[in-house]
Amino acid sequence: MSEKEAFKMKTTSPLVALGTLIGRELRHENVEKPTVSYGQAALAKKGEDYFLIKPDCYRISGDPTTSFSVFAIFDGHNGISAAIFAKENLLNNILSAIPQGCDREEWLQALPRALVAGFVKTDIEFQQKGETSGTTVTFVVIDEWTITVASVGDSRCILDTQTGVVSLLTVDHRLEENVEERERVTASGGEVGRLNIFGGNAVGPLRCWPGGLCLSRSIGDTDVGEFIVPIPHVKQVKLSNSGGRLIIASDGIWDALSSDMAAQCCRGLPADLAAKLVVKEALRSRGLKDDTTCVVVDIVPYGHPVIPQIPKKKQNLLTSLIPGKRFHNSLNKEPNKLSAVGAVEELFEEGSAVLSERLGKNMPLNSNSGTFRCAVCQGNEAPNDDLSETIFSHSSGPMLCSKCRKKKDAMEGKRAIVPTLMT
Repeated sequence: MSEKEAFKMKTTSPLVALGTLIGRELRHENVEKPTVSYGQAALAKKGEDYFLIKPDCYRISGDPTTSFSVFAIFDGHNGISAAIFAKENLLNNILSAIPQGCDREEWLQALPRALVAGFVKTDIEFQQKGETSGTTVTFVVIDEWTITVASVGDSRCILDTQTGVVSLLTVDHRLEENVEERERVTASGGEVGRLNIFGGNAVGPLRCWPGGLCLSRSIGDTDVGEFIVPIPHVKQVKLSNSGGRLIIASDGIWDALSSDMAAQCCRGLPADLAAKLVVKEALRSRGLKDDTTCVVVDIVPYGHPVIPQIPKKKQNLLTSLIPGKRFHNSLNKEPNKLSAVGAVEELFEEGSAVLSERLGKNMPLNSNSGTFRCAVCQGNEAPNDDLSETIFSHSSGPMLCSKCRKKKDAMEGKRAIVPTLMT
């Protein structure tokens, strides 16, 4: 072999199989994306708690690079049918409200609005069944480092980061504690008061009448006034690449443990053991007085089995920005100075119970058929006199079909109550 041929063999790069190249690319991508691990534990008292765990959802069907995860807890009351119905239908109703063909950033920005539409649509569909049960919902969507939480009722989701600072990602809709919700319910035609038996002293927590529900928001509850709304509080945050832990649980946990207690009792443990320990600690503290369900989700850097231990010295870190309704166009950007170890960047928060404030004024026209798509149920409706008035009124809010518009008016106390005729 000549010297020239030998030099050529040494300097020519060997061919690499396509599968190897794809594998290298996927490994690099995994380094950028977090690992999501989870665990669940529960103890039943009434058997009305349900949960949903779907770690393998895709924004684009069959494309694993568009994966996201869903975790949810449904705490039923007055029966189990509403909790089961929400578990089986809510995710599809949310996804159907997101425009097709979105890239990841557009999808994440559309998600809060779609969550509102999905919750309301699920409530309308369930109430058409004529059953009277209801359910709280805490619904969590995790897409890479971005977490979006929607909730009605008093199940909670908390976030624990490496800093040791615990953040609440939900708002409790208990009439006893939430003054704004009490004012909204009474302004919409409901009455708020404690249980009064045979003219004696009022006892127990504040309830909404008729119906006697302690909550101001839920899915279902057809026997309670429609001022008990299914419109969720929605919060969206972005973790730094040091990760974090979510604890999602029904009120059987939170009636026994504070957010800090729940986070502290299971730090340093894998998610499955952490969930069991949270339930055990709640049971030790209060006993089994209610259904007690807990889902723990760790969002950690690739290759880390559990969330890193809390450092001995806490750093000065951003854990929450000023609350309010807003988006920051930074979902796909490199972490900035605010994204230090354990920092949390708030992207969106809104809790209004007014549907038009949550859905905006988008009224998409189907140019092929001339119909309009309802912002809640995604059904098509042909223009008519009522719809034309909605379209040309600047303050009318989103385009809604007649059925969903009636639901909106009822939730806002605008629909006249027709007295029942006695026979």
